[in-house]
Amino acid sequence: MHEPVFPQATSSPLCLCGLWLGVEWDNPERGKHDGSHEGTVYFKCRHPTGGSFIRPNKVNFGVNFLTAIKNRYVLEDEPEEDGKEQIVKIGNKPVETIGFDSIKKRQSQLSKLQEISLRNCAVNCAGEKGAIAETCPNIRKIDLSKNLLSSWDEVIHIADQLKHLEVLNLSENKLKFPSGSPSVSGTFSTLKVLVLNRTGITWAEVLSCAPGWPVLEELYLESNNIFITERPTDVLQMVKLLDLSSNQLIDENQLLLIAYLPRLEQLILSDIGISSIHFPDAGIGCKTSMFPSLQYLVVNDNQISQWSFINELDKLQSLHSLSCIRNPLTEGNKEAQTKRQFIIAKIGQLKTLNKCEILPEERRGAEFDYQRAFGNEWRKAGGHQNPDKNRPNEEFLAAHPRYQLLCLKYGAPEDGELKTQQPSVLRNQLLTLKIKYPHQADKKVIEKQLPDSMTIQKVKGLLSRLLKVPVSELLLSYESTKMPGREIELGNDQQSLQFYSVENGDCLLVRW
Repeated sequence: MHEPVFPQATSSPLCLCGLWLGVEWDNPERGKHDGSHEGTVYFKCRHPTGGSFIRPNKVNFGVNFLTAIKNRYVLEDEPEEDGKEQIVKIGNKPVETIGFDSIKKRQSQLSKLQEISLRNCAVNCAGEKGAIAETCPNIRKIDLSKNLLSSWDEVIHIADQLKHLEVLNLSENKLKFPSGSPSVSGTFSTLKVLVLNRTGITWAEVLSCAPGWPVLEELYLESNNIFITERPTDVLQMVKLLDLSSNQLIDENQLLLIAYLPRLEQLILSDIGISSIHFPDAGIGCKTSMFPSLQYLVVNDNQISQWSFINELDKLQSLHSLSCIRNPLTEGNKEAQTKRQFIIAKIGQLKTLNKCEILPEERRGAEFDYQRAFGNEWRKAGGHQNPDKNRPNEEFLAAHPRYQLLCLKYGAPEDGELKTQQPSVLRNQLLTLKIKYPHQADKKVIEKQLPDSMTIQKVKGLLSRLLKVPVSELLLSYESTKMPGREIELGNDQQSLQFYSVENGDCLLVRW
């Protein structure tokens, strides 16, 4: 795809004659120069290698909107009867189709079309005024990505004829947006989803156009080199999802400018280069007033390397789901499970992490393990089992804001638990467990030492050999010494005893 500039007649500098066009490629690697040759400037490019000279007969100038729809959706030849075989060609190969006509016939009824895709169809303009409204007035969703639209005005000419338009994708069109505030005409009065990825839009232009999007709920602005310069006031107030991925100029200070969008539930910040975030209005253990409705946050492919980033996220009052893969903090398979548990323990209201649901048993285990892992540090910082003497210093509380809350929830860690703890990784130690058989009263209770890293499947294999019972018939659960009377099912064969927070002295219950 390329963007035609003005045609220039050239002669001696290029050693060519006749009419040539200067074009600037969307991908500058396809070009050769910046629009100049041997000191003569024929046109200007945004990139020093983005330009080329091309003969007019090599350029596709595009078609209007309605022509593109007819090319894609209208059946021109007389169709065969429904259900009859028809021969069509895919490449050079003839293929028999059955029922193909009925599909094309339905698509060719343009007045009934509600969803259309014109991606990469060389659409360059709206066409004759009123023709779209007359031919296909019921369109609600349009994919116009990767076309030849060059101005926002042309988009308005299309959308103004579609009174039910709800979803519009304009990605990969190099659009020129209005510099001033456009008049609010009602063109986009029903638009709920707008995709402007790789269109070259700036933040100022977003705010300039936004008054025309009164009910917009989803806005996608990926890869636009956006720099957030001002707070949106009286615009974007209905937006629930905002995608700012791959805008490398955005930092934490800019994010605070969008922190008071009242309905923002999903924020996608993948690949923006962010490494830190701070909510200055909230102290340790408090909730921020910023991003009041934010439930789902994506920070994949960034430079997050400090646990302080995760600590800050616990201040978000509505955050339930987090995705933070491919960051320095979370990379590396060696301690992947440990890091997942630490994130769960640090963000108390989290229900989903990296698209995996956090079950109550996993949260309990993660918080237990986190509490024990940093118990020695807590003790050295002034922590104490006696609540009246439990006063860890500010440095510890800043690094572990939820630790005191976990002590209230589960009780302070005991001395015996702290002796062998390592603060950076979970233990791999032997557990002495009692094994009982609730449905087999005649069987004697035994004790076994098992590694806490042993999977439930391997535990079942051991018990199968011991009891002469097929693995498939065994059902395992356990009772914790800290929670007498409560039985916890060991339902996932691929997880370890450690995952379920099975501890020394606990009791395995075996049924078949």
